[in-house]
Amino acid sequence: MSEKPRYKYILYSYFRSSCSARIRIAANLKNIPLEYKYIHLVKGEQHGQDYVALNPSESVPTLIVIDLETGNEVTRIRQSIAILEFFEEVEKGNGMKLLSSSDDPLGRARVRELVNIVACDIQPVTNLRVLNFIKPFNVEAIQWQQHFMTLGFRAYEELVKTYGGRYSVGDAVTMADCSLAPAVDGALRFGVDVQGQFPHVWSIWEEIKQLDAFKNGRWDNQEDTPEELKAKA
Repeated sequence: MSEKPRYKYILYSYFRSSCSARIRIAANLKNIPLEYKYIHLVKGEQHGQDYVALNPSESVPTLIVIDLETGNEVTRIRQSIAILEFFEEVEKGNGMKLLSSSDDPLGRARVRELVNIVACDIQPVTNLRVLNFIKPFNVEAIQWQQHFMTLGFRAYEELVKTYGGRYSVGDAVTMADCSLAPAVDGALRFGVDVQGQFPHVWSIWEEIKQLDAFKNGRWDNQEDTPEELKAKA
């Protein structure tokens, strides 16, 4: 029997943000309703005074947690991995677990290890503010991104050779997969040959692509996705 929801969630998101996509995919998997507010990163809305007051990092996602009984704001969480962990700890509703149980510390460590490869080694080089910073140095941004993303995916590939299955850690989808899927989307956007260089990662991504949670949370299927970029039915 599902638990009665305790919280309402408002997610500040941007359709192209891989960090936001992690949360959208996880929420879909766990059947957590989200109310969306959109921050257009390319237009610089993340630097607006009101939003900076919500998130001093001037980035997305930001999750606002509201108590359903009182209507009061409980907290704000401003980093995607912290949001994933929060969902895992407090949202038991449909029974979907994205992290191994507490009696499997090795499994939990493996999931977190892979999540951090994405969050620390792959994603930062695709961050808009990083790309904007290197422009004055006449660095070829695409080649620079490809180089560093490839290093991160190489590490991910080696680890999932050891303990991957249908998904990143065995045969159950985890928060590692929620993080991997938008990272692969980003890598493909910037011309990384994921299929040719990282066959295990590609195989896992092909599995994730079949999930409705991924399709619904993907960058090309959001309310703020421009019409010309939306997934074709």
